[in-house]
Amino acid sequence: SSFGNFLRRSLRRAGRREGKDGSSAAENTSPRVAQGKLGERSSVFYSAGQFFFEYLVVVSLKKTADGHYEPKITYQFPKRENLLKGQKEEEERLLQAIPLFCFPDGNNWAPITEFTSETFSFVLTNVDGSRKIGYCRRLLPSGRGVRLPEVFCIISCLGCFGLFSKILDEVEKRRQISMAVIYPFMQGLRESPFPAPGKTVTIKSFIPESGTELIELTRPVDAHLEHVEFQALLQRLSPHLILHIFASAMLERRLIFLAEELSVLSQCIHAVAALLYPFTWAHTYIPVVPECLLDTVCCPTPFMVGIQMRHLERVLEQPMEEALIVDLCEGKIIRAVGDEEEILPGKLQNEMLVSLNRHNNNNNVHTSEQVNALVSEAFVHFFVRLVGHYASHIKWGRSGSGSFQERAFCKAIASKSCRRLVKKFVKTNMFSLFIEEAERSRIPQEGNG
Repeated sequence: SSFGNFLRRSLRRAGRREGKDGSSAAENTSPRVAQGKLGERSSVFYSAGQFFFEYLVVVSLKKTADGHYEPKITYQFPKRENLLKGQKEEEERLLQAIPLFCFPDGNNWAPITEFTSETFSFVLTNVDGSRKIGYCRRLLPSGRGVRLPEVFCIISCLGCFGLFSKILDEVEKRRQISMAVIYPFMQGLRESPFPAPGKTVTIKSFIPESGTELIELTRPVDAHLEHVEFQALLQRLSPHLILHIFASAMLERRLIFLAEELSVLSQCIHAVAALLYPFTWAHTYIPVVPECLLDTVCCPTPFMVGIQMRHLERVLEQPMEEALIVDLCEGKIIRAVGDEEEILPGKLQNEMLVSLNRHNNNNNVHTSEQVNALVSEAFVHFFVRLVGHYASHIKWGRSGSGSFQERAFCKAIASKSCRRLVKKFVKTNMFSLFIEEAERSRIPQEGNG
């Protein structure tokens, strides 16, 4: 059906990452480096000053004729008016897709009395290549007797999981009082500009019987880590397995992650994608696959997806190409290609293992932000050691356009094991996109005039 095709298209991350200012905020990964030395990044992906969010929707479960429950949008703020025909059609398709991702675990629900709130996120790509992130909080409304959970979903083109989790905390707190208390808070948020990295915005919000509250929302200093929680990965997988997964992702293979909790899938897949910084995963990327789209695992192209453990048998029955299947509950690999141990050069792999083990052993000492910075630093250092000399192999023409000299670049690597890996890495989409950007973004280099 046309809607099914739209959904599948929306789940593919476009090969190129250009877009309107801010609209291609790296939806669950870090932004690609735009220019300069390895580690610098363009600000276009994280523009301050724009709206925090496009809209807030509430997705509730409604009983169907066959006795099952189907997710439906029951509240939307703000209602968008005066849209052009094309914009309206696009929004309608988007609003049709959102409920599936808010309740990806199918329609086998029943009223319950207890439910632990969970936070997760998903990504949808529009026809024009712009991307929207859905930040979700699934909770049980306050009340007596059996009730059905509902999802509060904030749609934004800004990647900042920690910040939106705090906003959802405030939404949940107000939901337990009354839906009416949510509106003024979200209105205040919508009227506030998105802060620059390291800056804070203060929202005034009135709560009945509590008075006016001042809510401070601070953005992390390092923009490429603000959608990431490496701690979640280190708690579930050994450093050795993390490196196997990283190596597979670096070569753009097919990766499937399994867990029952949506928040675990969401956090861990965001973290794996972020290990690739300053490069960006540029293929199918679905942190939580809705039950109706499980056939995504049959895709012959690279993908990084999260699937609930209850669907494991169905996944294994699918006619899949080679893939790495990771069990996040048991911390083990269920299925592998077989060469994961040999992909990374031994010396660099050992250096990263030492670094990861050090952070792993000190988990109780470091804050989440410190762990993020230390882990990211280890992987960025790996890329600097491996391909940090790329800039000196871009030949600049008189017109200012650059041309990457791939053969000379590979030849310049002394280590055979490093050269073997780089010869594969230069063929990946993520490296090609990185180099294309560098060729367009000349930064004066020593010796290049």
